[in-house]
Amino acid sequence: MSQLSTRHLLGIKDITETDIRLILDTAANFKEVINRPIKKVPSLRDITIANIFFENSTRTRLSFELAEKRLSADVVNFSSSNSSVKKGETLVDTVNNILAMKVDMVVMRHASPGAPHFLSRNITANIVNAGDGTHEHPTQALLDAFSMQEKLGDLTGKKIAIIGDILHSRVALSNIFCLQKLGAEVMVCGPITLLPKYISSLGVKVELDVKKALEWCDVANVLRIQLERQQIKYFPSLREYSLYYGINKKMLQALDKEIVIMHPGPINRGVELSSDAADSEHSIILHQVENGVAVRMAVLYLLAGIKG
Repeated sequence: MSQLSTRHLLGIKDITETDIRLILDTAANFKEVINRPIKKVPSLRDITIANIFFENSTRTRLSFELAEKRLSADVVNFSSSNSSVKKGETLVDTVNNILAMKVDMVVMRHASPGAPHFLSRNITANIVNAGDGTHEHPTQALLDAFSMQEKLGDLTGKKIAIIGDILHSRVALSNIFCLQKLGAEVMVCGPITLLPKYISSLGVKVELDVKKALEWCDVANVLRIQLERQQIKYFPSLREYSLYYGINKKMLQALDKEIVIMHPGPINRGVELSSDAADSEHSIILHQVENGVAVRMAVLYLLAGIKG
């Protein structure tokens, strides 16, 4: 069996195109498994995985937990809100205490960019980054790419627009790295206040007009406005944002082609996407959720084969 070039999944920037294609191919096999009447395989029966979430999460945590259980791993869930972190315990001490219980792999979400990278230099377990601040969210990018491939086939030359709050989004950065490695063209679109100053240096097209972005693309990956990360006002109001950057079904029907609509969730309905667009035949949002389990199964399975 082919092997990943790394023993951690810290970010898409750190892995190769071969790694990405191996994960996506493995995920296709696991998608068949989770659609069988018996959805479990014994692949990770002797592995213990700790889900360590220092930030709130519903979708990602549940998706990882389900992936782990489908692989027959033993699962330990840790939430910082009711832990000794509140008493001043350091990140390394917290994780080392968990590892002392003979944990093999850590899935971690943390508010600080680079936290999983720091941890990977200090502990022996395999680490999967489930989101580090506004930096990266690698498994989301992989499940997005997997969902696009299912719909469009090979992504070489395909045009993908990432629309919305690029500045605060870890999904955007991971998607850009992943899609470029798979040969796609990438455009970012949003208010200029929500586009990072460095964005054009990543080799993406930049567009401020959402209608032009929709006319250009094969896929629109629409991002949530992350009000919880915004310390200042980046636009006058949600209503104004919706007026200029919200996507509705009428806009999609006015295009002279079919495009695919995606969203990493949770959706602010009526802000970045209207309900009639989110629930339309253009949307593959629920497929993304289903594919998330298969992709995370693939990542955990492949990393479990690589010990430090």
